[in-house]
Order: sequence, then structure tokens, then C-alpha cells
Amino acid sequence: MPGTRRTQFDPARFLPAAGVTHRMIHVKPGHIFFSQGGHADAIFFLDSGRAKLTVVSKRGKEATVTLLSPGDFIGEESLAGHSEVHVATAAAVTPCRAMKLSRKEMVLLLHEQHEFSDIFLKFVLLRGVRTQEDLIDQLFNNSEKRLARTLLLMAEFGKPGEPETHIPAITQEALADLIGTTRSRVSYFMNRFRRLGYVTYNGHIQVHKSLLNVVLNDRLPEQTAKRPVVLDHETTPEARKKRAAKARAR
Repeated sequence: MPGTRRTQFDPARFLPAAGVTHRMIHVKPGHIFFSQGGHADAIFFLDSGRAKLTVVSKRGKEATVTLLSPGDFIGEESLAGHSEVHVATAAAVTPCRAMKLSRKEMVLLLHEQHEFSDIFLKFVLLRGVRTQEDLIDQLFNNSEKRLARTLLLMAEFGKPGEPETHIPAITQEALADLIGTTRSRVSYFMNRFRRLGYVTYNGHIQVHKSLLNVVLNDRLPEQTAKRPVVLDHETTPEARKKRAAKARAR
């Protein structure tokens, strides 16, 4: 299952060596790390919990862009320059433990700690890959498959020892925003996933490994898959006519 992996960053290991103060914050669900349009001057490292990025259009419509997991950096656009602003709002979805670094401290870490630089570069590259995968998902997959992929990513499938995973509480409206469809369609798909045994939910959603069938096999059990007919020089209409003519000549 494609997706970003947990970043192997241990603050206690890197910060003292670079002379950076070790500061962890504990926040409740709904806490705003930074707001859309605000001055981008700090980066957060999410050590535990889940957060989300949302954007609001000029007409006031809010959409969830992505969900963030432990090991993610938040607000990396702060490194782009002193005049940068946040293009989205970052908020805690569950209780979170996070570390806040100023732009100056982050730059110092990148210059002084080469191992940390490698870790952060890997994160940025994986974030780019994830963004490309999200775009491809939106362009080529139907909304049902997009929902299945989103649930699997939220459950962080692929980690050893966790065949079934609960995901943080999330509304159907937020899921609809993530995959680009309506809440009613999400409700329909979720009920079908539950009926097929792909998910269990009663307040909290539990994703089962069988949901991979939707993504990997590109179909549901009741759907039949047909292989496309491959036309070659032996199966073209012209070839069939020639064979028929030869048969008549005999």
C-alpha cells in the first residue's frame, strides 16, 4: 500500500547537539497549529495523534486536503522564505503531542545535523510522492476506490503486526472532501463496505485487510472482471477473412 511512512526522527537525539531547546506541546482535538493566510514562521513535528489540513475558498467552502499521522512535519512551507504564508489550516483531530520549531531553529538543524537533513529530505520526497498518488487517484479512480484507498492510508496499512486497525473519528463530510464526492455517496459506499465485511464501525471505524481487494483487484466481489481482448495479426477481421477464404478453397 503506497503512502508515507513514519519519519524516524528522535528530537532528544538531534536537538541538544544543535543547541535547540527541546519543546513538546500537548494539545486537545480542535487545536489550531496555524491558520490559512497566517505568517509561516514555524514547523511542527507530529510525535503522536492525528491532525488535518483544511482550506477555505473565497466563498467560505471548507475542504479537507489531507490527514496527518505521527512522524509527519507540518508547515514545511515556512522554509520557503520569510514572506511565505500558510496556504492551509492545520488542526488536531485527536489529542496530539507535537514539537514546535522556529524557522531559524529548523534551518540550524538542517545545516548542523546531516542525518536529520537526510530524514527531512526523505519526508519531503515522500510527501511529494503521496501528492502525486493523490492526484492520480483523483484523475483515474472512481470515488468508491478513492474512498477505499483513503481508509487504508488512514489505517496505515502495511505496518507489520497490525492486520486490522482503528482510524481516528472522522465525519463522512470530511471523507467526502478528501475524495471529491458527496456525503451521500460516502454513506452508500461505507454501508456497502460494512456489509461486505471490509470495515466495522460504531462510532469508530475499523478497517479490515479485506478492503485491499477494492484497491488491488479494482473490483468488488459481486463485480465480474473481463480481460480486454487483445487484437493481433491472427485475430484481426482481415486475418479471419483470409482463413475463411483458404478454407473455402480447400
